[in-house]
Amino acid sequence: MQTTQIGQLAIIGIAIRTTNENGQSAVDIPQLWDRFFLENILAAIPNKISDKLYCIYTDYEKDHTKPYTTILGCSVANLDAVPAGLTGKLIDGGSYGQFIATGKIPEGIVLNEWIKIWNSNVDRAYTADFEVYDERAQDPNDAVVDIFIALK
Repeated sequence: MQTTQIGQLAIIGIAIRTTNENGQSAVDIPQLWDRFFLENILAAIPNKISDKLYCIYTDYEKDHTKPYTTILGCSVANLDAVPAGLTGKLIDGGSYGQFIATGKIPEGIVLNEWIKIWNSNVDRAYTADFEVYDERAQDPNDAVVDIFIALK
């Protein structure tokens, strides 16, 4: 794990409340991704800084074993105009641990990296963690996905 400082992020996207209990997030989060592409949410997000996709995990009830909110969207210049049906979230910057998932997305590289994180002794803040899907994640069979974990 590499430690890095992240500045404040404003994100607009679609959200779902989920939990890792009983594998519920493994159902909910893929459905969120499906909806994002099916409904062309990317085109509905105003003031995008880029087309990088952010999958945010925030509003933790306690830790990764309890309910939390997942937001799938883009970084935006501001939250002045959040369209109806979308969610805006301001993420405070701070110290983050960076993990990197590489390989085939359909084979669960991101989930496998999360399992390593959950089983690690990383001193997590449980404020907002996120994945970044940029140009390196365009080929799902040879992808690189950055995972940032908020640290205490």
